[in-house]
Amino acid sequence: MRLDIQNVEQSFGSLRVLDGVSATIGEGSLVGLVGPNGAGKTTLLRTITGGLSPAAGTVSAGDAAVHDLSSRAASRRIAVVPQETTISFDFTVRDVVEMGRHPHQARFGADPDPDIVTEAMERTEVAQFAERSITAVSGGERKRVLLARALAQDAPILLLDEPTAGLDVNHQIRTLDLVRDLVSEGRTALAAIHDLDLAARYCDELLVLSDGGVLAYGPPDEVLTTDTLRAAFDARTAVSENPVTGSPAVTPLSERADERPETVHVLGGGGTAAPLVRRLADAGFRVTVGPVVEGDADHRAARALAADCVTVEPFAGVAGDAYDAAGRLVADADATVVASDALGLGRNRELLAGHVLVAGDRTALDAPHVAAERVAAAVREGEPCRPGAASARTD
Repeated sequence: MRLDIQNVEQSFGSLRVLDGVSATIGEGSLVGLVGPNGAGKTTLLRTITGGLSPAAGTVSAGDAAVHDLSSRAASRRIAVVPQETTISFDFTVRDVVEMGRHPHQARFGADPDPDIVTEAMERTEVAQFAERSITAVSGGERKRVLLARALAQDAPILLLDEPTAGLDVNHQIRTLDLVRDLVSEGRTALAAIHDLDLAARYCDELLVLSDGGVLAYGPPDEVLTTDTLRAAFDARTAVSENPVTGSPAVTPLSERADERPETVHVLGGGGTAAPLVRRLADAGFRVTVGPVVEGDADHRAARALAADCVTVEPFAGVAGDAYDAAGRLVADADATVVASDALGLGRNRELLAGHVLVAGDRTALDAPHVAAERVAAAVREGEPCRPGAASARTD
């Protein structure tokens, strides 16, 4: 069943919380709802369910406007896993899951499909404590019980507000695997997820809310850009490809990056530049890189940090335009950093001649503040030194 959100507005007093939110979520798709705290994610979910009436706009589940339906009718179309898991009454776990069947029961009639409750508990792995009091299970277990209740509701649209909050890493993956299974069976799902890496891995599309409006909506690799993340979260990030899942991976970076005016060039090869690039960027320097081999670990680190980078094809060697471009980056930098075991690679020694050098092994610049201190010291000395000179080395 398709979920249509059209120009939805929501206000609390004079505070506008949702401002013209529109999105269409097709049947059999999982959309991640992401954004900073206070962006309006929970308010949007509550408005979709009919728990809040929109100040303007419409929400449709299939061919019906949600706010024109009775509560029971809306619940047959939309099931919710809330963020808050507290249940004050001493119900058993089975009792709580059975509550999901309420929209399908006549006032004094029996459940037409009681086996759904057992199946829901088995799929969410809560059947083993079915007779335990809901007040006696952990917060993570309660989250899974509420997911089981939503499954028992057997609605074609599933809304989840932080479904992995409070879960250990194993159950985070199991929960989202289950949601993906439900989507593959034809359900439509919208899930508010704070973990951007998990959202990118599991969701077909991401809807980014910021200041109550839609900042971006589309596939994760199109939405999760450094510019969008800066606009939404006011955060400096690096976005790369997870080598295992192939999905975007977001790494938050220190905001100290705007505090240092110096540019540091990193020479590398064979993956030696990647850790130095990350530490120097996190220390607040503007970083340039190269020459490095196209597609290797050094290149991926530079690309993730949006650093200016000179690349060469594998086995091509460093010559011509690539050598000249790398030479210009070295000349323009306030200091050049190279790992000790990369000094002899390619034409690194030639590129370094006559320029400030900070040399280190893979752990020599093992923290951003160490990287900052060593590079700053080299720049302060201000006397160019050659790679072989003892005074140039800091490892």
